[in-house]
Amino acid sequence: MTIATELELDLDLRGVGKVYASNQAEGGQLQVLDGIDLHIPAGEFVAVVGASGCGKSTLLRLILGLDAHYDGAITLGGAAVRGTGPERGIVFQDHRLFPWLTVEQNIAVGLRNARYTAAEKRELVKDHIELVGLEGFEHSYPHQISGGMAQRVAIARGLVNRPRVLLLDEPFGALDALTRARLQTELQRIWQKEKITMILVTHDVEEAVFLGDRVVVMQPRPGRIRRIVRVPLAHPRNRSDPVFIRIRDDVLSDFLAPDGAPQAADEFPGDAVHAAAAPLPSLAYLRMAW
Repeated sequence: MTIATELELDLDLRGVGKVYASNQAEGGQLQVLDGIDLHIPAGEFVAVVGASGCGKSTLLRLILGLDAHYDGAITLGGAAVRGTGPERGIVFQDHRLFPWLTVEQNIAVGLRNARYTAAEKRELVKDHIELVGLEGFEHSYPHQISGGMAQRVAIARGLVNRPRVLLLDEPFGALDALTRARLQTELQRIWQKEKITMILVTHDVEEAVFLGDRVVVMQPRPGRIRRIVRVPLAHPRNRSDPVFIRIRDDVLSDFLAPDGAPQAADEFPGDAVHAAAAPLPSLAYLRMAW
């Protein structure tokens, strides 16, 4: 198969389903995802929103290549996704920085297996420190910087190997509201500059509408795409714009019961299932840059 150029790396999910063994589920199997069909053109920002247990993080796990046991097909640039690879990066909710490494060294971990010279790696790290606005903190350790700055380091580490797809798993979920808003704007700026595909999973409907070209609304038991909402607003976005508010409220209505109260969360939280049924592979297995 001919390898597509960087500009042709569309991501396609066709009929994707995932089942986990669970002694809590009827028949001993829990259908976490079912019939996921999604086409993401190269360079698009897609936000996936849904309640706990709808399979959002499982979906990212499959796209990243951490789990090969699923139904359907996932392709990037027409080639089947098999295992992890440097063309797909990820940023987690917890920054997961190494406490014994400096900001500069933590970012450089993203280039551990990259085929660059030492000089090229130094230049890439420098460029990405500037990209996330951390000049002057290169030699600081994680305990010497704020949570928001640590998350910037994690974003830089995810980008430094120049992936074509960056997956973001609730990257701002642990931050205070003001820091979260600032980093949402910063992420939007980075996405516009880097022009890569970004896929964000979040519980925050406003965050999804603020960042996404499209918002994929998921429903649980099993996880399915309920609908996809296009956000036809230019960047940067104004949260007070009446159109923004109307789209936000429209998406939010999918998560409200008829009386306006939040719907109950799924009885099988996704994180609990993942921890019990699908442990992370060893570092030797991972073919990611870090």
